[in-house]
Formats: sequence, C-alpha cells, structure tokens
Amino acid sequence: MAEPQRIVIVGAGLAGASAAGALRDRGYGGQILVFGTEHHRPYELPALSKDLLLGKANEPAWVHEPAFYSDNEIDVRLGVSVLELRPGDHTVVDSEGAVRSYDRLLLATGSRPRVLPGAQGHVLRTLDDATALKSALREGRHVVVIGAGWIGCEVAAAARAHGCRVTVVDPLAEPLVRVLGPEMGAVFRGLHAGHGVEFRLGTGVEGFSPSGVRLDDGTELMPDVTVLAVGASPRLELAEAAGLELAEGGVAVDAALRTSAPDVFAAGDIAAQDHPRLGRRVRVEHWANAKDQGTHVAGSLLGLDEPYLKSPYFFSDQYDLGMEYRGLAGQDDELVVRGDVASREFVAFWLRDGRLRAAMNVNVWDHGTALKALVDAQAAVTPEQLREADLGSLA
Repeated sequence: MAEPQRIVIVGAGLAGASAAGALRDRGYGGQILVFGTEHHRPYELPALSKDLLLGKANEPAWVHEPAFYSDNEIDVRLGVSVLELRPGDHTVVDSEGAVRSYDRLLLATGSRPRVLPGAQGHVLRTLDDATALKSALREGRHVVVIGAGWIGCEVAAAARAHGCRVTVVDPLAEPLVRVLGPEMGAVFRGLHAGHGVEFRLGTGVEGFSPSGVRLDDGTELMPDVTVLAVGASPRLELAEAAGLELAEGGVAVDAALRTSAPDVFAAGDIAAQDHPRLGRRVRVEHWANAKDQGTHVAGSLLGLDEPYLKSPYFFSDQYDLGMEYRGLAGQDDELVVRGDVASREFVAFWLRDGRLRAAMNVNVWDHGTALKALVDAQAAVTPEQLREADLGSLA
C-alpha cells in the first residue's frame, strides 16, 4: 500500500495530537493537517479536575511542547472546525470555507459535557471550563454538584479543599455505582462524607430556577455554585452525517480502528472498537485510551493491520485516596477484595466465569505490573488465590 501524501486529523485533543506525533515517530514524511476547535494547543484532561482545580498547577499537561508542531511540520489549525466529511471524494470542508483533500483521515473529535434541560451552571471539559470553575470555588460558598461519577466526585473533593460547603445530588443509590457497583461505591461515599460532603442520593433534579435547584423530593437547594457532572456525549455529528456505521454510542471501528468508510479511522472517546481481547465492542472515555489509541492508530493510518489490544485503564485522586482501575467489569461480576477496605488500602477484583475481568488498587502501589498482566490475560483464578496468593506468581 502506497504511503499517503496527506493525513487529516479532525480533533486536536490527546488522541489526535498523539497520532500526529506518532506518525512522525514512525518516519512518516507526508503532510499532516490537524483541526482543533479550541484555541489552546493540545493538552491532556486529567489535571483539569485534579491539580489544576485544586490550585496545585496553573496549566494542564500539554501533549507536546509549543515548538514540536512547527519543528515536525505538523500543520495545526486551532479554532478551526471541520463542518463536513465527504468520504466519497476524500475531502473535508472546514469552518473557513476551505475544501481540504486527504488520503487518510482520523476522526478524534472527543466528547462534550451532557447538560440538563434549563440548567445553569459550570461544566468541566476544557481548560477554559476548569479555569472558570476554579475561580468560583471560594471558601464558604455552597457548591451543588449534580452527578456522582468520576468528575462529580473529583470536583467535590476539590471544592472541599477550597473550603466550600458541598452537596452532591445523584438519582442512583451510591456514587460511581455504574462502574464500581454498590459496595465499592459505598467506599467512595464514606470517603467524601468523612470530608464533610453531603449526599442527596436516590434523588433526581426536577428543574432549575434563577436561584436554585429543585429536587424531585420537593426540596430546593440554593447554591452559590452549580456544577453539572452528568456525563459526556461523543461528538458524532460528522460521522453520522457522512454515513459512517455507528455502534455502542460511538463510531464503529474494527480491531485496527478502521471505520466503515475507506481510509477513515477513529480513536479516543468516539471509537467503539471491536476489541479482540475483550471479545466484544467497547467504547472507553478515559485518558489512557485516548493517548494509547491515538498512538496506535498512526500505524493503521500508514497501512499496518495491527489490532489495538490494550485493556481500559484510568486513575483518580480524591483527598488522600489514590486508585487505578484496569479492565472492564460488568454489573453482575463477582467482587473479591484483598486488603483492608476500612483503612482504604486494598485491591478489588471482578470475576466472571472464573476469569479476572477488572481490578482496582486503592492506596496500594506494589501490584501494578501484576494486575495489568492478570487483567490483560483475563486470568483464570479463584477468589481464594486473589485474596491470598502472591499476585506476581499468578501473573
């Protein structure tokens, strides 16, 4: 297969910028054109809800230094959107009215925050969002966080660190219950409650007024700051309008991250991959997935046919709790715990059909390599082995 003369990357986030860098690392000498809707050069998202919001950093982790793009002849068009993708004639139309041709194209458009009807408040997805929210988190202010997922919990922790009074509202029975299940969700509820966070769980939002948030139990909260942390929606408009196959709430891609359109690939939040290791189609909205898929897809853009095999991975830091999660658990998986949950120093495992599907280490840092190997292999193990055996030997 001939080397493409021009590769267009739609999306200047972590996946798109990682792909651009990896193309040059692989020796690609053709044109690389990257479109990004923001005016900031590509950056990573985790610090937005962690160090930047806490005031421990003044800027995010940039994907590359400023001179990287010019030094490597990567044409990054910041503040320029792609309005139309035309797979049939291998072109895109940008917001400046230009029609750009491509030989291969990567969709890495990421996600946008979900909003509730009539909602007024902060969201947290971009550097500008984080800067605005941090300036609002002042001591003594009442902060209502709607949503008890990862972003909601990390925002709550940051707000408490700034001396705010915090109320978290969620219709589910525990924080993070969709990802971790009720028992591990209760661990995070206890962590936040111990730091003074008030929870209104099992309670939905009925509506908003200019001064408050109405809950479906008839009460009204009167916050100084409202944060909407109710998840994110992948940006699929381009793919859908272009007729690409969609699946699992994203763009359907094969093992090598190819879409249904010739010479069009997708990576990051929008990519619903037919994952060889997991045996099903999955879409993951986490930092490591964007970085690793972006790096991997560079090979696919250059004609290689290598499957992306990495297991999902993410991490979180809240107060004095640090955790890493590997794999993908299901709602009905068997939970096995090694260590002391009460002291928040433990490893949680999720088993299905006698095989390890996911693992989460909490304030335990000695087992990362073993946990990765075990989850990647979907190791056949027993609960007793996970509780008692040397994890390195199991791996």
